[in-house]
Amino acid sequence: MTKFDKSKLPSRHVTEGPQRAPHRSYLYAMGLSDVEIHQPLVGVATCWNEAAPCNIALNRQAQAVKGGVKEAHGTPREFTTITVTDGIAMGHEGMRASLASREAIADTVELTMRGHCYDAIVGLAGCDKSLPGMMMAMVRLNVPSVFIYGGSILPGRLNGKDVVVQDVFEAVGQHQAGNMSDAELDILERVACPSAGACGGQFTANTMACVSEAIGLALMNSSGMPAPYESRDQYGEASGRAVMNLIEKNIRARDVVTRKSLENAARVVACTGGSTNAGLHLPAIAHEAGIDFFLDDVCEIFRDTPYFVDLKPGGQYVAKDLYEAGGVPVVMKELRKAGLMHEDCITASGRSMGEELDMITREADGRVIYPVDKPISKTGGVVGLKGNVAPEGAIVKIAGMAEEDIVFTGPARVFECEEDAFEAVKARQYKEGEVIVIRNEGPSGGPGMREMLATTAALSGQGMGKKVALITDGRFSGATRGFCVGHVGPEAAHGGPIALLKDGDMITIDAIKGEISVDLSDDELEARKADWKGPRETIYGSGALWKYAQQVGATYKGAVTHPGGKAEKHGYMDL
Repeated sequence: MTKFDKSKLPSRHVTEGPQRAPHRSYLYAMGLSDVEIHQPLVGVATCWNEAAPCNIALNRQAQAVKGGVKEAHGTPREFTTITVTDGIAMGHEGMRASLASREAIADTVELTMRGHCYDAIVGLAGCDKSLPGMMMAMVRLNVPSVFIYGGSILPGRLNGKDVVVQDVFEAVGQHQAGNMSDAELDILERVACPSAGACGGQFTANTMACVSEAIGLALMNSSGMPAPYESRDQYGEASGRAVMNLIEKNIRARDVVTRKSLENAARVVACTGGSTNAGLHLPAIAHEAGIDFFLDDVCEIFRDTPYFVDLKPGGQYVAKDLYEAGGVPVVMKELRKAGLMHEDCITASGRSMGEELDMITREADGRVIYPVDKPISKTGGVVGLKGNVAPEGAIVKIAGMAEEDIVFTGPARVFECEEDAFEAVKARQYKEGEVIVIRNEGPSGGPGMREMLATTAALSGQGMGKKVALITDGRFSGATRGFCVGHVGPEAAHGGPIALLKDGDMITIDAIKGEISVDLSDDELEARKADWKGPRETIYGSGALWKYAQQVGATYKGAVTHPGGKAEKHGYMDL
């Protein structure tokens, strides 16, 4: 006999009563037993595909999750959704598909869950956008939910040093500058990525993996272990059992994801020097719950959180090192010592964050995780900026940068898209001291808000990372280094001030004060606005990217495409 009462669960619509005989016949066709049909049906969603190492191990891990669900008297139903992998989409037109894929992931998981009336979800994700996409679906559906990260890649070794994919991107710049031979580049590209798993630095995937634990949707320490370790499977199994416990206690995603838990998540991003993309994804997850938690709110937390975890790209260690030092739980324990964690938030285990942290015995190692009272720097690794260039805000990652490198004034050198900027950088058609402006790369104007890693990595490789600044209404990769400002809003396509800048305009970026301004009067900006010819036409007149460009909202609100939790007229589980 099942220990769950299905009279209030969504799956009763497909498994209970004489009128559902046809539906049950389909379930019998797949080898399910009578007992399994009448247990809760749990969606086990993965982003498994053969596009990249980030997702290649998810299929195996899903089997472990299913085992855990079965042990705890549930019936797992595995399904997959898409992923666009930024490492492969980077630096060409394919990058436009990346951010749009986050919405497609959330939408397809929602539709699959609704269509088959699943009662709960365990979601496995490996790549940058698949993590927030999966978490957005959980919060949108508001079902019992457990998230599990697929794990990070192992670092490669070359000449006695760890190497990661960021080194390969930067090597392209070294190669262009004539400092690296074809043969050296060839060797590096073959050894940099030796296993399954997502990028090992504190880039977007690992940043959002840390978020999954801090926000409470993932079990403690589940995000740290590298993907190729089969011992990861015990976290999968535990996540399967955990979701059954949540069904029993009726703990749903929005009981977990609250304003306080979003603040906890932002703290962890800041203190680990995480990706600027968290400034886009946290507001988007909040939006699904109907919570206003915008770029400003994220940046306010960044401002007063010390940066004390030494991870690439600003620092020197990778995810595997963080895991071996005790992982995110030890980081949160340090934050708690400084009074920077909300401890009453509920987590995927059914216990509160405070109860979870009470069980953590390890302490900061002082090498990867510094003690919170002796941080690497007093303020978070990511800073919000505002001013007449970005009235709706912008964001910059300063982890690992010296104070003298985070204030910059220089003349603008304006490019209408990333390709133009990349060509100019390659040909060194820019000067030291300039502010490179790349516009028309926002969510709507791109469309798709591409990341500018190829350009920033080329600048770093040429040794110019500190000698120029870069601003864009597009995004940066979590692997970007140098003084690079992204998410400038409103974007150029919406007539934001970035659309009005001209070569030679003097721009000041001050990451200490949180300002980004151009030395132009309001009257001059108004006059330029009156002369503005409207958004640049793109080559996307139809298809998914056209649709995305029509629907996508402001960057500071998370670049979302629907009205969100506030506009909801029903709860999926209560239908």
